[in-house]
Amino acid sequence: MGAAAAGVILLASLLPTQAQAAPVPGAVQGAKTDAAQRRADYDSRANLAAAAVAQPTAALNRALVAQPSASAVNTLRDSLGVQGIIDIDRATGTPRRVAKLDGFLTAPSKKKPAAIALDYVKAHPEVFGLSAAALASLELRQDYVDIEGTHHLSWVQVADGVPVFGNGLKAHVTSDGRLVQVDGAPLKSVPAAAGAAKVTPAGARAAAVKDVFGTSTAKATKTAGDVTTFSDNGNVKKVWFQTASGPRLAWQTIVVDEGYVSVIDAATGEVLYRKSTVANDTANVWENYPGAVKGGVAKKVDLTAKGWLPKNAPRLSGNVAHVYSDVNDNDLPDASEEVGPSGLGKWDYPLVDFNEQVGGLCSDAFPCSWDPATANSWQTNRKQNAVQLFTFLGTFHDHLKAGPIGFTRAAGNFEAQDGDAVQGQAMDGANTADGLPDANHTDNANMNTPPDGIPPVMQMYLLNPGPESVAANTGDEADVVFHEYTHGLSNRLVVDASGNSTLSSQQGGAMGEAWSDWYASDYLVAKGLEKDTAKPGEVLIGKYWTAGGTIRTEGLDCKVNSPAAICPGTPGAGPGGYTYGDYGKVYAGGAEVHADGEIWAQTLWDLRDAIGSKKSQSLVTRAMELSPANPSYLDMRNSILAADRVVNDGDNAKKIWKVFATRGMGYFAAAVDGDDAQPVEDFSMPPAANTPRGSLTGKVSDTDTGAAVSGLTIAFGGHASGFAGDYRATTAANGTYTISGIIPGTYAKVFARGAGFDPVVKTLSINSGTKTENWVVRKDWAASSGGGSIVSATGPDYTPYGCGPTAMIDQSQISGWGSDVAAEGQTLVVKLSGAVDVSELVINPSATCGDDETASTGGYRVETSVDGTTWAAAASGTFPGGTVTPTVVALAAGTGDGIGYVRYTMLTTQGQDAGLCPADQPPAFSGCVFQDSTELAVYGPAA
Repeated sequence: MGAAAAGVILLASLLPTQAQAAPVPGAVQGAKTDAAQRRADYDSRANLAAAAVAQPTAALNRALVAQPSASAVNTLRDSLGVQGIIDIDRATGTPRRVAKLDGFLTAPSKKKPAAIALDYVKAHPEVFGLSAAALASLELRQDYVDIEGTHHLSWVQVADGVPVFGNGLKAHVTSDGRLVQVDGAPLKSVPAAAGAAKVTPAGARAAAVKDVFGTSTAKATKTAGDVTTFSDNGNVKKVWFQTASGPRLAWQTIVVDEGYVSVIDAATGEVLYRKSTVANDTANVWENYPGAVKGGVAKKVDLTAKGWLPKNAPRLSGNVAHVYSDVNDNDLPDASEEVGPSGLGKWDYPLVDFNEQVGGLCSDAFPCSWDPATANSWQTNRKQNAVQLFTFLGTFHDHLKAGPIGFTRAAGNFEAQDGDAVQGQAMDGANTADGLPDANHTDNANMNTPPDGIPPVMQMYLLNPGPESVAANTGDEADVVFHEYTHGLSNRLVVDASGNSTLSSQQGGAMGEAWSDWYASDYLVAKGLEKDTAKPGEVLIGKYWTAGGTIRTEGLDCKVNSPAAICPGTPGAGPGGYTYGDYGKVYAGGAEVHADGEIWAQTLWDLRDAIGSKKSQSLVTRAMELSPANPSYLDMRNSILAADRVVNDGDNAKKIWKVFATRGMGYFAAAVDGDDAQPVEDFSMPPAANTPRGSLTGKVSDTDTGAAVSGLTIAFGGHASGFAGDYRATTAANGTYTISGIIPGTYAKVFARGAGFDPVVKTLSINSGTKTENWVVRKDWAASSGGGSIVSATGPDYTPYGCGPTAMIDQSQISGWGSDVAAEGQTLVVKLSGAVDVSELVINPSATCGDDETASTGGYRVETSVDGTTWAAAASGTFPGGTVTPTVVALAAGTGDGIGYVRYTMLTTQGQDAGLCPADQPPAFSGCVFQDSTELAVYGPAA
């Protein structure tokens, strides 16, 4: 669900001529149909983790989520010192990461790396909590040794011959036998027997294809054991998947021609997990291009000597890549789309410019390579572009494979000898509209990276001319190709124990874009193809496309407080280089991976300046290998520090800390997790190990009754489980709590949270004494975390999109209930967690699920009931246009006394109310197709 108007500035002159109805979260900007959209990544395990956090003291009836005792975690953490990390996964109760940033977990040893790691796990059962059966289920999947000699070990948990998906055990051991880190969040217990699957492999794949609006008709080609291979090179295999009721038998489906890895429940066919393997870029990177001051003149390259192409090859297919012109976008190398040599052993196809025909920004410095006004004009440079793309792929393959990066075959790189050479599709879709590309096949590029062993697919598109762009081709630009290729690097290195990419979080996705910018620019500057002097604002992304400008907001080399004229920034984030506190502010529409990725890219460029290109290449790459699943910026900062400990014995630690502290990622910076779109910045260096500690104590009471509240969690965001200590406590029966051992400082995300209560967040300064802080919290009787539930709802259920009816009572002002416009509106019934005398009912009518604000609820109706059978009309009216925040709805006298149920109806949208949806015209706004509300809350004392 979602509307294409999302992200479009709502001014009359800029509105689309018709609605792009039903694109889904994470859609490609500019796509016009459902089939062209990208489904948002989805992991049902996140719901389990959220439940564990929302109900930290509730009996969840699943021992696998039980957390290790605070004393056990504290004891081990204290033994690791002030820079020790023990990060417990809230869904499994096992460590997401155990590490020591200023040292190692163990001393040097001559034991085998696997034994060193497992001995450590067995020595700390109070923290890892693995049963004997869980330990016995571990099977070593990989012992990959990087170019620095560090062993990266991955164990998959296998029960009854079936592997566990995602959760497993990972460890990292230096060449001299020191344990760097343990991660992976394995399951504490595993099933004894798998039983039979009700859903067939073909049925699971069909469910996965349907889930993403796919059209794939690939057929099964081979079945070996529990693995069925299909004609698109994808496969389906049995896995265990963690759910709220424990591990369930499921099918992992890799659908290459749709670009997704999914997990389908083997009993019900329910989608449990969905991860796009495609990295889409509507604003891409390129720099070394035809006409560039350096690197803009064609030179001879020996493709055979490089090892990229066999001697006298008939087409562009070798060990590093197979490139063809997929102009009809059928994802197949049709005979007419292959490119052969221009002569015996020669691949000479000079670029023919279209400068005179196109005009505009076309010039010798920025040559146009096709004419969008002339059908089939792209054919002139079709072969030239394919050869150029093939050469770029070979160049960057070799660069990433060499030291100090070391993206080798063992690390999961892309080579034909392992069955996964890059499939490069030049001019993708150029002939999808009668000799021209349709709207879904211009101004873009992407890289679809399945797990190791399955070939990735890179699609390069033509570029349309505009006020700030030229009619060119992404395959002719070095840094757009290098950017896309780097998506393959990051998605092969930041993986779970099974080898699946875990870059689906908000901050993880932003780092994915930043790494792609950084590796491409680092290469071009290091090779002297682009310059980087002391002057800021020189390292620009997108010079060719923008005829000398950039497709980012400013240069990678913009320092904090750089002059505004050179590094203008954005109105939301301000001028100069960006800091962590700018997250979600770089782009006017909120968090966005390309925009927020600029923060990480600039930070890494600072790191490059501080320690040099080669050392940065080494540490940034090694950090990917040490990354926990779904990393935040702070997770990856810690990984870079850990990598320096391994590679350089920690010699660069102070410089690294200074770089990150300058960018707001200092010691007291906070992020709840990788999906936190509002992280808190801090500019502090780490405190000394012998720093005196402080304490926080106080009492929690209820807003409406004044009574003490027991069982609530008081915790420090970013420091509640892992780095900088486990600062967390649960209120006692009298509402009191105490947290001790706190390093003095200012903490901006200290929160009180518990089942059914709205979270309260404060900024607290802690000194070496004892600070008293009392809290007043408010119970939301509708909240699902406190026992509220959805009894029924009309309209389609968009739960798989993250905006089903239950999102209406999840205490979030971001996620919400999305539905379709209907003549009688759409209704849901909420059962409250108890009978209440309502003092206030609050509704946030704002749009959700990617829709523009016209989908916000306009006309509404509220009814209340004591028993869920007899209803009273409590309120009705219209939210004025532009109402997109929590709004108090006054109830009629007596209709809020002792109620147990609320029935809420969205009657119209604000777009309909504004007259934006005439019946005789195609829908132009989200509110003509979808109607949404974000949250409903009920407050008051118990009846």
